[in-house]
Amino acid sequence: MAIVSMSKLNLVAMSYDKSAILNALQRTGATEVKLHYEAENTVPLSADCEQLRAYLGSLEAVLSCLSREAEEYNKANKIKTDALADGFEVAYNEFIAASGFKAEADALAERVNALADDRREATVRLAKLKKTAQTARLYSALEHPFDYYCNTTHTRVLVGSVPLNSADELAVEGAEEGGQELFCASVIASDGERALVVAAYHRSVASAAEEILQKYNFTACPFAGDTRTGAQLNAELEGEISALEERIAKAGAEIYGLNDRIRPLKIYCDYLGFEIEKCELSEKMRATQTTFLLEAYVPEHEAEAVRAALDGVTGSIYYEFSEPAKDEIPPTLYKNNAVVKNFEAVTNMYSPANSREFDPNAVMAVFYSIFLGFIMADIGYGLIMLIGGGAIWLKTRARPTGLTRLAGVFAMGGICTILWGVLFNSFFGTGILPFTVMPSLRGEGSMWSLMGINVPAVLIISMLVGIVQLAAGYVCRAVQYWRRGRVWDGIWEGMTWALFCAGVFLALIGLTEQFHASICTMIGGIIAAVGLGLAVLTAGRHEKLFGKLTKGFGAAYGVINFASDILSYARLYGLLLSGAVIAQIVSDYSIQFITGGNPLLIVLGVIIMLVGHAFNLAMGLLGAYIHDARLQYVEFYGRFFEGEGELFTPLGSRRRYINLLLK
Repeated sequence: MAIVSMSKLNLVAMSYDKSAILNALQRTGATEVKLHYEAENTVPLSADCEQLRAYLGSLEAVLSCLSREAEEYNKANKIKTDALADGFEVAYNEFIAASGFKAEADALAERVNALADDRREATVRLAKLKKTAQTARLYSALEHPFDYYCNTTHTRVLVGSVPLNSADELAVEGAEEGGQELFCASVIASDGERALVVAAYHRSVASAAEEILQKYNFTACPFAGDTRTGAQLNAELEGEISALEERIAKAGAEIYGLNDRIRPLKIYCDYLGFEIEKCELSEKMRATQTTFLLEAYVPEHEAEAVRAALDGVTGSIYYEFSEPAKDEIPPTLYKNNAVVKNFEAVTNMYSPANSREFDPNAVMAVFYSIFLGFIMADIGYGLIMLIGGGAIWLKTRARPTGLTRLAGVFAMGGICTILWGVLFNSFFGTGILPFTVMPSLRGEGSMWSLMGINVPAVLIISMLVGIVQLAAGYVCRAVQYWRRGRVWDGIWEGMTWALFCAGVFLALIGLTEQFHASICTMIGGIIAAVGLGLAVLTAGRHEKLFGKLTKGFGAAYGVINFASDILSYARLYGLLLSGAVIAQIVSDYSIQFITGGNPLLIVLGVIIMLVGHAFNLAMGLLGAYIHDARLQYVEFYGRFFEGEGELFTPLGSRRRYINLLLK
């Protein structure tokens, strides 16, 4: 559990060897190129980056089209395959060989874009035709062509539609308006929503007739003057729709038929990404017309591999490895096992550790898991976290993502949740074990007497756990100083406060009458006083008289902040209690319904149990994740953590689709 030490690589070589050198460094997977030089006076040595980015963007659009078509086809035909998944392994020789894929990629892009454009055009046309056909179906009942219904010298004839529920009222009002028949309206057919109406009226009453028609939401036929009948129009529209649907399906089938090109196209896209990275480096390197200068960081254990790679490129090169300067902060590369690696994401959300400090992830992982388990504290919830998180982690660990790391964190938290659940005797909010190690959350044994005052026992336990973490934080501070050769600083600023925490821990236990340990209170008080006294007396050791006083006073005042920090851990109790109460309520009600004998109540009880516990688990995990992280960032890391590091990003590691086998 550590941060890998870095070596500094300084290299000068001929410009014509630059691409080969960068390729060799990429293959090692162990070199992060640093650009410490101003871009002024830099000679671009490669193709235009913007042009490469645009080209890559166009190919990724083609790739997206191919992948989407393949996924939709597989979903429609219930085909399950991982053939399209990212993260497939590619040998380095195959990756480099992708440089010759350009002609094929261009031809593929041209074909896919043509098919996609054709389908897009057909889809737009189809949408318009379907809308027209929907309107035209009502008019298929007309016996005559649309142009048959035309005006005469003295009359006007209108074909259109009105809402079905007002068709009869329209005819009646038209016949009775003013005691005379204004117009004749005949209902020809309906489609269930609107009625097809043919209306005729004398031109002399056009204004009154049209006012009534408007009143009943009359919509004129959009096909007036057409020489076809409604049936003929509908037949032609259906034919066009069928042809367009066939055209769209054919284009989709042709695109799907190209899915075997997805894999090589993904390889080529990642290859172009590496070329873009080299291009960006080239434009920012200090260079002359014939040479260039490169600076990079290399993990110490990879230095020989990098040396061998460079020696195999060319003889026109000079390079050397050295230790980074004391004022230089190399990138951070963690070296942790598979379990602790999941918790790196928690630290990195706050800030990656800088390479000059020690890796806090192993220690933090222990406390994070304990606190997560304490908050959830249920055997049933823990099993779900362990099984669900473990399954996701195992499935995705070959190409880890943020979800992979989160699943790993919840899986470890699930183990602690099970252990705390056993101690509290809780299985989905109910007691199933014949014993309870920890105090009950409610009822008998839920309160302890602290200095004569009844206090929730679990609240005291949560603060005791917090004191342990604060002590660990001060020990980590001491280790931080010792790593830098400041032994006494580590003792006075770290171990004295850790001693104070130990004393407070013992005193708090002694003050809890549950343990009847007055001697523990006395010993704890002595230890705390010694630790605090040493911290106060040595706080201003590097200062003059006035500085010693102010520093000492500041250290003493820090006890108040220490008390506030301990109280911050009370949130563990609050979150635990809220989740436990909800879990118990859900289980009590659902069990009552299930055991009632009524089939409907049994179904309702099962629903309440499933939905209630799922909701409680989701809300509990969300709250636990946030508040647990807050305790790590503020209370724990606040004791020693510096952060502000930058994660080690080796050359050529910015790959979206493939897992490149470098060795």
